[in-house]
Amino acid sequence: MMEFFLHLVDILFIILQVLIAIYLTIPFFSLIIYAIINLFAIKNPFEKRAFLNERQYEFGIIITAHQETEFIFPLVDSLLKQTYNNFYVYVIADDCDTSGLIFNDKRIHILQSIPALHAKVKSIHYGIENFKRKHDIIVIFDADNLVHPLFLEIMNKYFQKGYKVVQSEFKPKNTDSNYARMDAIGDMFNFFIEREVRMCINLSATIWGSGVAFDYDLYKGIEYRDLLGGFDKKLQAHLVQHVDKIAFAADAILFDEKIASGKSLENQRIRWIHSYFKYFKESFQIFYGGIMNLNFNIAYFGFVLLRPPLFIVITCSMFFMLIDYFVHVQYFYIWLCILFSFLSSFVCIVLLKGKDFRFIKTLFFIPFFVFRQMAALLKIKKAKRSFIKTPHTKLVYIDDLVD
Repeated sequence: MMEFFLHLVDILFIILQVLIAIYLTIPFFSLIIYAIINLFAIKNPFEKRAFLNERQYEFGIIITAHQETEFIFPLVDSLLKQTYNNFYVYVIADDCDTSGLIFNDKRIHILQSIPALHAKVKSIHYGIENFKRKHDIIVIFDADNLVHPLFLEIMNKYFQKGYKVVQSEFKPKNTDSNYARMDAIGDMFNFFIEREVRMCINLSATIWGSGVAFDYDLYKGIEYRDLLGGFDKKLQAHLVQHVDKIAFAADAILFDEKIASGKSLENQRIRWIHSYFKYFKESFQIFYGGIMNLNFNIAYFGFVLLRPPLFIVITCSMFFMLIDYFVHVQYFYIWLCILFSFLSSFVCIVLLKGKDFRFIKTLFFIPFFVFRQMAALLKIKKAKRSFIKTPHTKLVYIDDLVD
């Protein structure tokens, strides 16, 4: 009996190792796919799609602001400088002093709820409920965002080609500190693996909490378990099951403020880690549904959603490697190769997307980044009790970032 139990434990241990190994090899294979696509100049699915219409879709833009108003002006300024003009903006000023929020353009609407909302999901609901009319497309922005002048024009082309959900590209608004650059590196890596490469091979991209555009009618039917955190996790779980593909628009650029301190990073990761565990069940349901329906797009989407935060995956891999040194020495060497391929791929992606040597030097500060995330993991219960806000400090305008 004991021998059977030990054999079963060994099998489960090997299965866990295989799962973690797969997650760590995805960047390596993503780079290979990306290289092949560029080497043979293979068109991506967007380029292959024909335009279905020439419609000028009307965008209902929601800006969620919480206890900050100064960042609203640069974002609205970047929207008013769009080359595409068929849009309306709804600024949800949550717990803000709106006396100074005055705009001459009739497309800009300032909304304030009394009592205060103190939750992004509530702000979005409040904005949609107060639309002047039913707009074709909803776009979500955080107050600290800025958008490239071509943002809406490019988004409109995706909807003209039949896409119902489109995630934009993120670029850093600030890279003046090691923490900001580390945060930007995380975006480069995740957007490359989970959005850009997936778009190239016609798989659904994951969405982010801002810079995502989706058909108005698709938002119906979403039921949030509670209103603290995880807006984008619940939204994408709903959207991926109701559309053919979630597209990624690499040319629709959103500039996002990167965190500037270890404390801000910690607060940000508390929300993200909490959201991962909070919506684990939905992620598994997506994966299981894809398997049962023989839908690789959905199954792969769910499989990646089930991946724990990267610092946990790497910690697990090092733990497995240590155990294998004493139990399965042949696996120890396999782990060395896997970790080397992951680290090499990570650096290549940063070089490819960052195009700035400062990002490479910042890689040496990754241990501090990991430490803060581990600290966030230990404080995860904090996210259940209150709305955790990440402070913003970089007040710049789109003209400072775009020539």
